[in-house]
Amino acid sequence: MTNQLFLDIGKKIRNIRKSKGLTISTVAQAAGVSKGLVSKIENGRTIPSLPVLISIISALKVDMSTFFSGIELITKHGYTHRKKEDYLQVEKEKTKGYVYNFIHGQSFSNFAFEALVLDLEPEAKRKLVTTDGYEFLYIIKGEINYRLDDKIIILKQGDSLFFNGKIPHVPYNKTDKVAKLLVIYLLTAQHD
Repeated sequence: MTNQLFLDIGKKIRNIRKSKGLTISTVAQAAGVSKGLVSKIENGRTIPSLPVLISIISALKVDMSTFFSGIELITKHGYTHRKKEDYLQVEKEKTKGYVYNFIHGQSFSNFAFEALVLDLEPEAKRKLVTTDGYEFLYIIKGEINYRLDDKIIILKQGDSLFFNGKIPHVPYNKTDKVAKLLVIYLLTAQHD
């Protein structure tokens, strides 16, 4: 399965939950998992194990075939080529000034790889988040301040940063120009 599938699943969980007027807490409680895990799945910050996914779908009170209709598995013949105009804009947490474009993803037995380009607008705002896995950042253009827990790291064009995503983190753009980052996630499966 590709990580595009996991993004589609997370988005579908969010859409069904909101259309039924359910809170993350309600779904999490009914599924027997933490609300943090449901939030991370919806925001593409972790990949669910099969039992967790089944529990969440059941908590949404949706038939499995109905849930998976419209979600396609795309197979390639040894390579993937995606043109810039085919990048998929994805929504993560509630943010202001964070524009994520999904480039590619691939899942393996116990982890998934996801690559995105993040356009970070001036004065962008978001809360600290955690990710189940590791993150690699490369600054394509501009300058940002990256907060890792209580430490601030200044990153300029050409700089990179690799860290454990379980450390609370958030990038800030304090300049008057859009910064562009390559963000690579190495996500691990969560069983809660």
